Amino acid sequence: LLQDADEAVRIAREIGYPVMIKASAGGGGKGMRIAWDDEETREGFRFSSQEAASSFGDDRLLIEKFIDNPRHIEIQVLLLFQVLADKHGNALWLNERECSIQRRNQKVVEEAPSTFLDPETRRAMGEQAVALAKAVKYSSAGTVEFLVDSSKNFYFLEMNTRLQVEHPVTECITGLDLVQEMIRVAKGYPLRHKQADIPINGWAVECRVYAEDPYKSFGLPSIGKLSQYQEPLHVPSVRVDSGIQQGSDISIYYDPMISKLITYGSNRAEALKRMEEALDNYVIRGVAHNISLLREVIVHPRFVQGDISTKFLPEVYPDGFKGHKLTDLERRELLATAASLYVAEQLRSQRFLGTPR
Repeated sequence: LLQDADEAVRIAREIGYPVMIKASAGGGGKGMRIAWDDEETREGFRFSSQEAASSFGDDRLLIEKFIDNPRHIEIQVLLLFQVLADKHGNALWLNERECSIQRRNQKVVEEAPSTFLDPETRRAMGEQAVALAKAVKYSSAGTVEFLVDSSKNFYFLEMNTRLQVEHPVTECITGLDLVQEMIRVAKGYPLRHKQADIPINGWAVECRVYAEDPYKSFGLPSIGKLSQYQEPLHVPSVRVDSGIQQGSDISIYYDPMISKLITYGSNRAEALKRMEEALDNYVIRGVAHNISLLREVIVHPRFVQGDISTKFLPEVYPDGFKGHKLTDLERRELLATAASLYVAEQLRSQRFLGTPR
């Protein structure tokens, strides 16, 4: 942990620029700054400590090498392995989660498994995650995060000693209830599964639905009352984790996430197709939301091909997100629909009023 800005500069020089300054108690992208020289390191130390203190009540910071353009299973890759270690010395790694689609260092779209990993790399990362958990005698569910470069070299990022937002995608492909497993471990019961029993069945995708305006810096928080709210639960293989309902207030005092929308399929294409349908049938009124951005991301050719990184959003939308750009076919279809509705309205007016409107 860093004592002051001078120590931050000294360590940054030893590591070599660029570096990442991070809040020790942090999460969700808060308290993080990239520094490319001594001046930015001093400035980053000051801003990160202030943000960490206000966000987490803990201003302690650490510093690490910043890996530019790795894959977070993409070019700047982030892997999250769910680790369960019980008091009987047993431990499991429950495969990976791809969490590269981010804005402001906070995840927006997650999926399991990753399109990028091969079985050998998956196993190596899983074994490293378990070794770390055992080394600190950790007992419960936890997540070990990695950055992965284009050559499949992986680098430890952090360990989260809690259940992560994106844990449902792991539950979908393994069939395990992680909350139940955490309770069992806490009560002292041994794990019921062996590593060889942990499958990868199908594919799961999670979109974080936020009350924020995606047209402003990929999402500035929006507040207000939900005048209309309808979750797409009629879509097959859809799960929605939320804590709000129609009439709920979205406040400035909490994270703007409205819900977690999860879809499952026998393969990635099926899971993504169901996510399209679910997003199209999600109704939110009263606050701005990011569904339009989520919808564009999951059908973008780069995302569909698995060519993603933590820089996906600024690379794909260098001038910011502007919404869906209509193709010529879509424009013609929209004009035809509008013309058809207009003609129908005219005929209805003639029938009931005897005169055109």
